[in-house]
Amino acid sequence: MIGRRRKTEWARQSGVTILEVLVVLAIIGLIAAVAGPRLIGYLGRAKSETAELQIAQIRSALQLFYIDMGRYPTEAEGLAVLMAGPAGETAWSGPYLEAEAALSDPWGRGYLYSAGADGAAPAVTSLGRDGQRGGSGEDADVGS
Repeated sequence: MIGRRRKTEWARQSGVTILEVLVVLAIIGLIAAVAGPRLIGYLGRAKSETAELQIAQIRSALQLFYIDMGRYPTEAEGLAVLMAGPAGETAWSGPYLEAEAALSDPWGRGYLYSAGADGAAPAVTSLGRDGQRGGSGEDADVGS
């Protein structure tokens, strides 16, 4: 008997049937159908909240720029002046943001900057997911 293998006999009820596998797959499909859209909604809200936080950070950097320079950046200078100082300015002590990526919104577009009139605080905005003015939900504009 050495070297001879014994055959394993499978009983009729050992293992799972194809019907049981299909039921489990159907349950997993239902859970995915219910949970999937909610997860995508959370991701969209997270991007909008990230944009709000980044705009607050840019506004703080603009305040530091104002303290150093005595003025806000012009529209021609834009937000890029927070990373690299204007030529010939000795009062500039930046960069005021840690990374150049902070000047792009979560959807990959640059933030819009408009200088305030007569020394008023400037506005920093993102056009949201759709990249167009207005909208609601994820497409809503974010900013000051």
